[in-house]
Amino acid sequence: MNWKEALVDVLGDADNAFDRLKLRLDERLGRARIQMIAFNGYGSAGLLTLKGLVIEDKGVQAGSDRDTLWRNLDNMYRRFASVEVAGALVAATAAGVTQEVRTDSNGYFEVNIMPQAPLPDQAWHPATLSLLEPASAGPLQSTGLILIPPASAAFGVISDIDDTVVISDAPHLLRMARLVFLSNAHARLPFPGVAALYRALHRGVGSQTGNPIFYVSSSPWNLYDLLSDFFALQDIPAGPFFLREWNETTQEGLPTEHRRHKLSVIARLLARYPALPFILLGDSGQTDPEIYTEVALRYPGRILAVYIRDVSRNAQRTGAIAQLARAVTAAGSTMMLAADSLTIAQHLAAQGLIATEALASVAASKAQDEASPDDIDRLLDLGDD
Repeated sequence: MNWKEALVDVLGDADNAFDRLKLRLDERLGRARIQMIAFNGYGSAGLLTLKGLVIEDKGVQAGSDRDTLWRNLDNMYRRFASVEVAGALVAATAAGVTQEVRTDSNGYFEVNIMPQAPLPDQAWHPATLSLLEPASAGPLQSTGLILIPPASAAFGVISDIDDTVVISDAPHLLRMARLVFLSNAHARLPFPGVAALYRALHRGVGSQTGNPIFYVSSSPWNLYDLLSDFFALQDIPAGPFFLREWNETTQEGLPTEHRRHKLSVIARLLARYPALPFILLGDSGQTDPEIYTEVALRYPGRILAVYIRDVSRNAQRTGAIAQLARAVTAAGSTMMLAADSLTIAQHLAAQGLIATEALASVAASKAQDEASPDDIDRLLDLGDD
């Protein structure tokens, strides 16, 4: 271990100690309000996985389309100023099985439950969470949902989020920060037509329906509620999110460190669902083409197609992606650099992966989204500089 790693460990220990001290003080003063958050989980007939977080409730307010920039900024501060509850004891019950687990030093927990009986034929399965310790928090329960792909699913979808589903402008850090920190779920904008495209992917063709969609991002778990609200408001199919843990003493949540995270998640999903081929969606702004090419080469026969949203519009980047596409084709799959959601939908329909009649819905959704005013750009005058 070098001195930098040692310093990070020391700072991390100090941060955790401060959180524990502050929580105990708040408990003595009667100010502590504990919150238990369940993230959407994923599973199969033999194994259910659910992740969650126990923190001191910071009073993040539900967003609305009337919120000011200052309120959005205050909510974002509250999301990141959380006090994690380390060592909390959580009991998770799903499919008739109860398992206890303690939170880690950052307040996160993950349970893996093996069902003892056949599960009902439904996509989403409930899991009840009960906080057993600290006892001072009083009785506290939460319900999580676990996605199990139905037998009718023809394929799975793994999608990036930033600049693939939602406009984030990740290559331009200042503009990305403005969009993320000064807006809420009501103000964020999807790429035109993306909601209808993802509904078509989920719906599939004929009797092959219920295709599961998994969302992978380098965004921190602190933004989970904002992303969940955004997907619900835009009517984008729900699915498990795979985000990253963040704290001020590490770089674990930084977008520049996302390659290992994304490869790890994809490997986990391919192993969990060995009978499902997958479609991968990302964007050209960062390293999705390189990551997805590595996946196609590493798992021949498992990747039906790769779609890259062209957000860079750069000749040099286009040439680099064309070279990667040739490698993907040689591996028995295909990679397409697409200008918009309708182009992706047309290619999917030609491959028989979505219904042809879904194209009209994607086209109409794209036209409607393009006609919507971009409030964030208007208020902040982001421009293209």
